Amino acid sequence: MQTAVKLAGVMPPVPTPFDARNDFDPIALYNNLQRLARTGLHGFVLLGSNGEYVYLDESEKATLFETARRAIPSDKLFVAGTGAEATRATLRLTKMAAENGADAAIIVTPCYYKPSMTGEALFQHYTTIADASPIPIILYNVPNYTGVELAADTVIKLARHPNIIGLKESGGNIVKIGEITREIAAQQLDFVVMAGSASFLQPAMLMGASGGVMALANVAPALCLQIWQAVQSGDITQSRQSQHQALALNAVVTNRFGVAGLKFVMDELGLYGGPVRPPLLPISENVKMEIRKIISQTCVKID
Repeated sequence: MQTAVKLAGVMPPVPTPFDARNDFDPIALYNNLQRLARTGLHGFVLLGSNGEYVYLDESEKATLFETARRAIPSDKLFVAGTGAEATRATLRLTKMAAENGADAAIIVTPCYYKPSMTGEALFQHYTTIADASPIPIILYNVPNYTGVELAADTVIKLARHPNIIGLKESGGNIVKIGEITREIAAQQLDFVVMAGSASFLQPAMLMGASGGVMALANVAPALCLQIWQAVQSGDITQSRQSQHQALALNAVVTNRFGVAGLKFVMDELGLYGGPVRPPLLPISENVKMEIRKIISQTCVKID
């Protein structure tokens, strides 16, 4: 099946808000999405790694998808995270997301049986889902969390499937991104690569990526858009300067303090971040002081 969904630009992987009882808070999600939608972002990814997707049950996911669809304007992409360990469960979640209005599904590599997650196993997993999915599929490679690497040759094979439209590459391997974009251009495939972190958005785009799905876009959308627009316009000097500016705050909301750090920055900037869901732990008061200093030095704001 061929799709009209075009994957490009800057999109945040939106955190899932929990209230003081650690229940999913749909009102907070709706309000966050409404405010972020006014910033110029091109779309939103729900239930990615920053959405703590592994800690939500299916009924919570259904409510979250329905809430997201109501909040996200029709001219912006709604991408739903539907990854699960089993192919069957992943397909069920993907169909549920489609029923709730998602434009596309992003599917992380299964990882529990890591030694068995060969290129052949992953190829069968993704093609089985893509064959039956009513919405387009985006591959998601995040080896830092899964321990599984979706290799370039497997990605290129999967890119030939008409219902697999792109890859979120969070590994940070620019050579790999270049290999994939070179081959999809040579084979004239309708498939794109999205950088999985703002830490390498500019070099990824120079290698042929069409944009990024990045935690930083939740709290510094203007800065992420500035990098994207500068590369699009061919202003390499500006794109480099903006990329350098993004590095310190991006580290706070990714590898240094993770989801808890991201949610705290959201709280500081007037969005609702709230608590993480156990077994994730909150950040300490000392860390909060460090983050506040970085926020003040970066001078970020939501709108």
